[in-house]
Amino acid sequence: MELIPVIGLEMHAEMKSNTKVFSPAKNSYNDISNLNVNKIDMAFPGILPLLNKECIEKAIEMALILKCDIPEIFMFDRKNYYYPDLPKGYQITQFNKPIGTNGVLTIDVDGIEKNIDILDIHLEEDSASLDHYSYFSLIDYNRAGVPLLETVTSPCMHSSKEAVAFLDTMKYIFRYTGISDADIKRGQIRCDVNVSMMEKDSKELGTKVEVKNVNNINNVEKTIEYEIKRQTELILNGKKDEIVQETRRYDEATETTITMRSKIDAIDYKYFVEPNIPPYEITSDLINDIKSRISILPNEKKLKYINELGLNIIDANNLIKNKDVSEYFDNLINLGCDIKSSVNWVLNQISDYTNSNNISINELYLTPDKLKFIIDQTILDKISSKQAKELFNKSLELQKDPKILIKELGMEQINDIDTIKDIIVNILDSNLDQIKLYKNGKTNMFDYFVGQVMKETKGKANPVLVKEILSSELDNK
Repeated sequence: MELIPVIGLEMHAEMKSNTKVFSPAKNSYNDISNLNVNKIDMAFPGILPLLNKECIEKAIEMALILKCDIPEIFMFDRKNYYYPDLPKGYQITQFNKPIGTNGVLTIDVDGIEKNIDILDIHLEEDSASLDHYSYFSLIDYNRAGVPLLETVTSPCMHSSKEAVAFLDTMKYIFRYTGISDADIKRGQIRCDVNVSMMEKDSKELGTKVEVKNVNNINNVEKTIEYEIKRQTELILNGKKDEIVQETRRYDEATETTITMRSKIDAIDYKYFVEPNIPPYEITSDLINDIKSRISILPNEKKLKYINELGLNIIDANNLIKNKDVSEYFDNLINLGCDIKSSVNWVLNQISDYTNSNNISINELYLTPDKLKFIIDQTILDKISSKQAKELFNKSLELQKDPKILIKELGMEQINDIDTIKDIIVNILDSNLDQIKLYKNGKTNMFDYFVGQVMKETKGKANPVLVKEILSSELDNK
C-alpha cells in the first residue's frame, strides 16, 4: 500500500503597525509584561473598538499579493469561545467575508515551482499570552489585540519540504512589504498544521489530525515528519481506526506530537456579525492605490538576479532571504561593483560578521561604497585577497574608512616589474641549492620561492607578477 501525505496550513502572522487593531495601545514587542495595554484590550464594560485603517490596507495588500478575490465590503464577526487569555470572551475576526479568498502562491521546492491554493486570508485580533509555571499561570496582555493576519491553505501539500517552502516564502513577503516583521523568535509567526494520509490514486482524504500553535518553522517540519511516520505506521499495522480527528500539540523535548483533545465535530463558535464595527467599503480606487504601493517581491527579485545578473539559484535564494541584505547587494551593483565579487563578499564575509556580532547589515560600518573600494582595490591588483580581508576586518574593528587605512597600514601592492625582479634575483642568488633541487624535478620548490618573495615584501608583491617573473628567471638559471 502506497500512502501520500496531505497537508494544509493555517499560518498566523502578527502585523506591523503603530497601534493595535482595535485600540490605541502601542503594537510593539516588549519584554516587560502588561505594558502595552489599553482599556479596550482589557474589555472594560461599555468600551467600543477603534478600527485601525493601516491594518485594513495591509491586509488588502497581502490579499492582492496572493491573487485573492477581494469583497466589496470589509466586515468583522465575533468568534465566541472562552479561554483565560481572551479578555472579551470572544475574538473579533472575519468569517462571513474574509478579506481574500481563492488565492494562490507560487513556491520553489528544490528548483521546481508549485502553486499553493489559498482558501482565505483574514484579519483578526490576537489573544493575550499565557506563561505557565509549575503550580500557576500568568497572563501577559501585551499581545491582546495585536493585529493578526491568518492565511489558510487548501490541503494541497504533500511533504514537509513544501510546507517549509510555503512558510519561508510567506515570511519573506511579509518582511519585504513591511506587513509583518515575521520574527519567529518573538512568536510573530505561528502555525496550525493539518496532516492526513491518503492511499495513492484514492480520491478520499484520510482522517485529519490538527497540531495547534507550532511556533517555529523547523518545528513545523518536525511535526509533519512525525505525524507522517506515526500515521503511516498505524495504517500499515492495521490500526487505521486509532487515527482519530483530534487536536494535538508539538512537544519540543521529545520531538513528538501529544493529544490535547478530541475533535469529532467542528466546534460551533456561534459566529455572528460584530455589531460595534460598521462595514467598510473597499473601493476600486483604494485597491488601485494599494496596488501601486506594492514593491518588488522576493520571487521577482530572484528572477531578476538569475536572468539579468547571471546569479545561480542558490546565491539568488540566499540574497532574497533578507530584504536589507538584498538592498545592500543592490546598492553595490548600482555603484558599478563587480557582480561575482559582490555576491561573495555579501554572502560570506559580511554575513559571517553580522551573524557573529548579532547586528543587521544596516548597522554595518562598511557601507556599500566603502566595501566597493576594498573590492575594487582587489580587482585592480592593488591589494591581495588576503590584504582585502585584513583591510575589511581592520576597518570594522577601528570604524575607520578603508581609503585611509590602506595607506596607514602600508597595504599598497607592489606592481613595479623592476622592483619585483630585483627582489626575485636576490632571493635566487641566495638559494642556489634550492634552484638545483627545482631543476632536478622538485617542482614544489617554485612555491618555496614565491613564499620567500611574499615574505620579503610583507605580502605586498603582486602574486601574478611574482609567478610570471620568477618562472622566467628560473628558466634563465
